[in-house]
Amino acid sequence: MKEQWIERIIEQAKDKYARTGVRLTTKRKRILKILLVSDIPLSAYEIADSYNNAFGESIPEMTVYRILNFFEQEHLSHKLSSTNKYVPCSHHSNSCTCEAPQFLICGKCQTAEEISISKAVMGELEKVALKAGYSLDESQLELKGLCNKCIGSEE
Repeated sequence: MKEQWIERIIEQAKDKYARTGVRLTTKRKRILKILLVSDIPLSAYEIADSYNNAFGESIPEMTVYRILNFFEQEHLSHKLSSTNKYVPCSHHSNSCTCEAPQFLICGKCQTAEEISISKAVMGELEKVALKAGYSLDESQLELKGLCNKCIGSEE
């Protein structure tokens, strides 16, 4: 089931970029698949290691960073600033609306969940920041806590 979901997302991305003249190269497809398969955010080095192990060929970390940068620009992935790791965008359609992605990150198992926060709440945060004498460069929030699975394992 998950394999079909992953293939559908890769096909959607391939179709989208075929219309714009951008190629979803073999390396890009493989790295996207690594992100989609993972249950936790991955660093570029972890992605390179997974790539090398899965496909039996070496990929330089700088190439991985360039591909991840492309994915961010194309709304296929997000970078978690607090951990310098990457997650696939949870809006796996051709119409991602990730104006200000927000994440819940489990401090125990490291899973990350992309969530939506209303524009009103984000506007209120910007007002508070301005009142405090700050202008927000980035509106991405990364909130740390424990997921339900980890909360249940502590009981």
